[in-house]
Formats: sequence, structure tokens, C-alpha cells
Amino acid sequence: MSAEDIHAIEGAQSNMDDQQGITQLYNAVKHSIRRYLYELDGTQPHDMYDLVLRQVEQPLLEAILEHTKGNQSKAAEFLGLNRGTLRKKLRIYNLHK
Repeated sequence: MSAEDIHAIEGAQSNMDDQQGITQLYNAVKHSIRRYLYELDGTQPHDMYDLVLRQVEQPLLEAILEHTKGNQSKAAEFLGLNRGTLRKKLRIYNLHK
């Protein structure tokens, strides 16, 4: 087996691992939303879209900042945001330093 073959196999494994992580995140979010709806016990939810985005965005920002050790440029890159947008979101959630 050549080095190129090994590299291709490792790349495929990495892609499979990434996909499993994405699937796990998807399933966790879906489970949480289903549980929230169940616990409403018949009460009609309102503004679910905004509620979910607010509840996901802040912990996402916190986790990425922890992962990047507070490096906002790297965090913005990880998130696919420009640094100005990230800083605005950090102010909204009082996460700026």
C-alpha cells in the first residue's frame, strides 16, 4: 500500500468521523426540541424559531471561544463569521472582554 493510499484512507475516515459528529449534534438538537415541546404539556409555543436560535447561539459562542482560548479572529473563522459580526454577537450576550 502506498503512502497516497494510506493518506486517502485516513482522509475518508476523518470525513466519516466528521459526519458522525454532525449527525450526533443534529440528533441532540432534535431530541432537545422534542423534549421541550413535550414538556409544554399542550401549551402552544410561540416564536420557537427565535427561541431556539437564542438558546443555541450563546452556548455555541461560549464553546468556540473556550476552544480558541479567547482568540476572536480564530473563533470568527471557525464560525464562518467576520470578526465584526462576532464582536457584535459577543456584546449582545455580554461575552465581550
